[in-house]
Amino acid sequence: MIYFNGVKKQYPKSTMALEDITLSINSGEFVSIVGHSGAGKTTLIKLILAEEAPTEGTVFFESLDVNRLKNRQLTELRRRIGTVFQDFKLLGNKTAYENISFAMEASGKSDEEIAADVPHVLDLVGLLDKREHFPGQLSGGEKQRLAIARAIINQPEVIIADEPTGNLDPINTHEIVQILKKINDLGTTIILTTHNRSVIDSIGKRVITLEKGKVIRDDKDGKYMM
Repeated sequence: MIYFNGVKKQYPKSTMALEDITLSINSGEFVSIVGHSGAGKTTLIKLILAEEAPTEGTVFFESLDVNRLKNRQLTELRRRIGTVFQDFKLLGNKTAYENISFAMEASGKSDEEIAADVPHVLDLVGLLDKREHFPGQLSGGEKQRLAIARAIINQPEVIIADEPTGNLDPINTHEIVQILKKINDLGTTIILTTHNRSVIDSIGKRVITLEKGKVIRDDKDGKYMM
């Protein structure tokens, strides 16, 4: 599904962010990407989303070279990828229901589809009773569950979760990981970046370890080995 072919990324006046990255992520996989700060995790994600272009090499999404896509094609690609971030990126002036429905409206979904799908996805993440709450009325764990609901509402093929538990306590961290595993069980590819050893060890899926921009380990049923 996603393939890095000999990818290097060099930022001006800086060391190499990524060097000689060749790897593939298959449809339906749950892949965790680990590494210390500055190892290249965020750059890797930006390359998948074509927010950055590689200095050398190619990034493919299926048969598409993501850096050769026109604007309209790039928009279509990004609709196939849901993103979840550490800082939630919710709309503070909209309720939980409205945060999700807004994402559906932006992708051209009808009022009937919105009315049918939003309650379902809120129920999936355990927030149906908080549908009229604003983000400021939600806990950190609830905000992240809402962010996940928004990311999956348009049924993307891939979810990229960039340090989604970084600001959460152990109980909420466990809940977020269980939701991501459930989404993966339903067939969605999950790409997770994290510093959290217990998160990686509890998932028991593929782990790619980056160090100074290089893949130093790629374990099918990995543990946190940094």
